Amino acid sequence: MKIIELNEDLIGNNERLASNNSELFRKYNIKSFDIVGAIGAGKTALLEAIVSRISDDNKVLVINGDVATRIDADRIEQHGAKTIQVNTGRECALNSYHISQVLKNLDLNNYDTIFIENVGNLICPSDFILGADKRIVVVSITEGPWVIRKHPILFKYSDIAVINKIDLMDVMEINIDEMISDAKEINPDLEVITTSAQSGENISTLINLILS
Repeated sequence: MKIIELNEDLIGNNERLASNNSELFRKYNIKSFDIVGAIGAGKTALLEAIVSRISDDNKVLVINGDVATRIDADRIEQHGAKTIQVNTGRECALNSYHISQVLKNLDLNNYDTIFIENVGNLICPSDFILGADKRIVVVSITEGPWVIRKHPILFKYSDIAVINKIDLMDVMEINIDEMISDAKEINPDLEVITTSAQSGENISTLINLILS
């Protein structure tokens, strides 16, 4: 038995479940987003900012993936969204099975917008699509000027790239235009937006982009 065959079975099974998840989202007219990025990029802070602005007019669910604890879920829940924590233990990313198990135990009529905050990692999630409408990859300028070039696969297979923490531009002395250029070179169709979850800069623009 070849290892590559086992890997192909794993990916194939994940893609089949992802397709099922996608069908459920469409059936219930739910907008869905898979949010990926490294630990500390600001995924949770961005979700806090987004949820606080849209929860009055949208029925929002956030599925939080992490190896342990529900710290991020508790943070986001304070802003008006329903949250469900998925602890993956030794697994370094959420997969379609995790999401399918959550969805089958929900009344999806209660939601119109679902965010899936993946485990903090820029490598593992690239192998596992989840069935969401769009994948959003988040990096921050504190990860250095080469973070995008070093992790091209997630950018190649994402729909939106967020470069976060631009409030620290003067401190970090980062050339943001080069980071944007790196992302567009990897994926010319990628929507790239710069944000600061701390100051709120461009959060409204991001919301308009993802919910339009």
